[in-house]
Amino acid sequence: MAWSKLKQNLESFLSPALLGRVEYTSTSYRYLPDKAGHCYIAVDNKNVLNMSDATNGIRWYQTELEIKNDSEIQLPISKEDIEAVRKESKGPIPEDRLKVIAYSRKKLEYAKQVMAAQAALSKSNFTAAATKYLSAPIEESLESQDILLNILALVDRRVGKKRLLNMADKMKARHPAVQYFYELRLRTS
Repeated sequence: MAWSKLKQNLESFLSPALLGRVEYTSTSYRYLPDKAGHCYIAVDNKNVLNMSDATNGIRWYQTELEIKNDSEIQLPISKEDIEAVRKESKGPIPEDRLKVIAYSRKKLEYAKQVMAAQAALSKSNFTAAATKYLSAPIEESLESQDILLNILALVDRRVGKKRLLNMADKMKARHPAVQYFYELRLRTS
């Protein structure tokens, strides 16, 4: 599909509140056929998500340790997480220590997921991901581990305010780029 048609299809699914604010842009290199173009998403004419540029407006992590040490990331811990730690331990552990261990494990798991998602996004083909998004059900894109599919689904008009509010806990465990677009959509709904 040609870029202009793909862009038109993507913009037709934008939430009415985001029309004119969110823009999909693509550049290509006509004389360098082996050089891939750059695709990015701009909000209010500011480049917010450029898959190949680490200097964009959203924080990109270089190591798992950066994620583990980021105090802004708050992940919910369930009773099942604490019970899993309790079962794995050989002796009695104080309840507050169980929570610390469970939180540490959850944050490590989250860090690995974020690093894997970032690696996949930097190698991703925007056009292929956008085509997949357009042909898949919205629920599949919302539940996907692909950052780009999540973002495209969050700015979609088919996702209402009630569904957005029900996703609040899930969004805490997503990449900062996904969280940015989630917050943008909440503010505009």
